[in-house]
Amino acid sequence: MKNIIVCMKQVLDPEAPLSLFKIDAAAKQAVLPKATPPVLSPFDENALEAALKIKDGQPANISVISLGKKLSRMVVKSTLAAGADQLIILEDEAFDEFNTCLTARALAAAIKKLGQYDLILCGLQAADTNAGQVAIGIASILGLPCITAARKIELVNDQLMIEKGIADGFELIKTAVPAVVTTSYEVGALREPGVEAFMSAGKKPLTVWNAQQLGLENVKTSRTDIIKMYQPSHTGQCVMIEGTAPEQKAVNMVKKLKEIKVI
Repeated sequence: MKNIIVCMKQVLDPEAPLSLFKIDAAAKQAVLPKATPPVLSPFDENALEAALKIKDGQPANISVISLGKKLSRMVVKSTLAAGADQLIILEDEAFDEFNTCLTARALAAAIKKLGQYDLILCGLQAADTNAGQVAIGIASILGLPCITAARKIELVNDQLMIEKGIADGFELIKTAVPAVVTTSYEVGALREPGVEAFMSAGKKPLTVWNAQQLGLENVKTSRTDIIKMYQPSHTGQCVMIEGTAPEQKAVNMVKKLKEIKVI
């Protein structure tokens, strides 16, 4: 049986109306009204779907790991309903979702603690920061190969066959397990679980580890600092281009564009 680990992040709903977003300047983070619950990062849902497709064709155990300060159990447990076999929650006030170095270290520590793994899957990037750094960090810490932007993944014996989309086609990459792979949207959307799946999700194993249990209680430093977080203000101005004829209006428009240094 193959052991697959999928790293999934809880994020603010990227489909929520922009007008609902507010910035907490002191905490340097975006917040949404309580009426708008968080969701799983859509990129990470692609990774879980890739794992489930592998499981469709062969015996496999899928472990989902999710990290944060205050994770919604309803949100993260939906991964169990979708088909994951167990859920590991990494939850601690020391964890900072914007500190990709710490996130990679914590996830790598949890993966080591789990012990057995053939494949580690991550989304292409997080839907909130769009950084795309965590998977590469995990691979570096664990000393594993990392293939990004996979659109198709096949696990045959101890070999991975990966299709990676490029501008004019795709590359076919072969590597031995274990390895870290990030998935693109081309893998497909996460399947919708039925009512019975949600009911059985509560019977699956759920484990919670904090920073101390991972040996990270003193690791709080980040290699980057968020200096300021704010919502940009956008202003518009309408300028009417005058002229007695279309040709004169065109000339006047070019003059105006040069004046404001557009051209």
